[in-house]
Amino acid sequence: MKTPRISLFIIAKNEESKIAKCILSTRGLVSEVIVVNSLSKDKTSLVCRELGAQVYDRAFDGFTSQKNYALSKVTGDWALNLDADETLSPELKEEIAQAVKNPAFSGYDIPFCNYFLGKKMRFSGLNKETHLRLVKTGSAKYVGGLVHEGLDVKGKIGRLKNAINHYSYDTIETYFRKFNRYTSLAAEQMYKNGKRFSLIKVAFTLPFEFFKRYILKLGIFDGVRGLFWAAFSTFYVLVKNAKLWQLQEQKEK
Repeated sequence: MKTPRISLFIIAKNEESKIAKCILSTRGLVSEVIVVNSLSKDKTSLVCRELGAQVYDRAFDGFTSQKNYALSKVTGDWALNLDADETLSPELKEEIAQAVKNPAFSGYDIPFCNYFLGKKMRFSGLNKETHLRLVKTGSAKYVGGLVHEGLDVKGKIGRLKNAINHYSYDTIETYFRKFNRYTSLAAEQMYKNGKRFSLIKVAFTLPFEFFKRYILKLGIFDGVRGLFWAAFSTFYVLVKNAKLWQLQEQKEK
C-alpha cells in the first residue's frame, strides 16, 4: 500500500521567531510545507524559504479565506494545519503517520497542550481543547468569517490521543499585540452578522465570564496564570463589544 503524503500548511504574519521551530517539528512526517504569508514586515518569508517551504504572499482578508487559499495549494493526500506557535511531539508525529493510513476517516481532531506565559495550563478550560487540524485533501473546506473559522469535512472524523504543543503567548506584551487585532476582527464579524451592542447584556456577561473561567473551569488552580487568563479573557469580551459599539457609532449615524 502506498504511503499517503502529508502536506503542512501555515498562515503567518510576523512570526520569524517561532515558525522555524514549528516547521522543524514536522520533519520526517510531511512531504511539503505551504506558508501563506500575510505580508509580514519581518523575516518570516526568508526563514520559511530557507527551510524549504513554498511561500505565498497574500494580504490577510480573514482566517477562513486565508486558510482556504493555503489548502488550495496543498498537493499531498492529507493536509495538516498548524499555527506558527505550535509544534508536534515525536509521539504525535508517529500517531499521525499511522492515522492517515486508515481509510475509514477523512479527518482527525487533535488535542492541544496549551502554554501561557511559559508554563503549561492544566485547567482554565484549556486542558480539554481539541481542534480539527488533519484532513484528507479534497474532502474539506473552511467555513466561517473573519475569525472563528471551522472545517467542513465530508466523511468520518476520528480523534488522536497525543497533543499539539501550543506556545500561545510567551509574554503579556505578545498577548496584547494579538489581542488588538483579534478583537477588531471579532467586532467586524459581529457587525456583519447583524449583532448590535447591548449595554445590559455586556454588563451581565462580564462577571459571568470571569466566574466561568476562574471558578467553573478551575482557572484558580493554574495559579497567577489562571487569574491572568480569566481576567484577560473577560477583558477580551469587553473590548470586542466596545469596538462593536464604535462600529455602530461610525456606520449608523
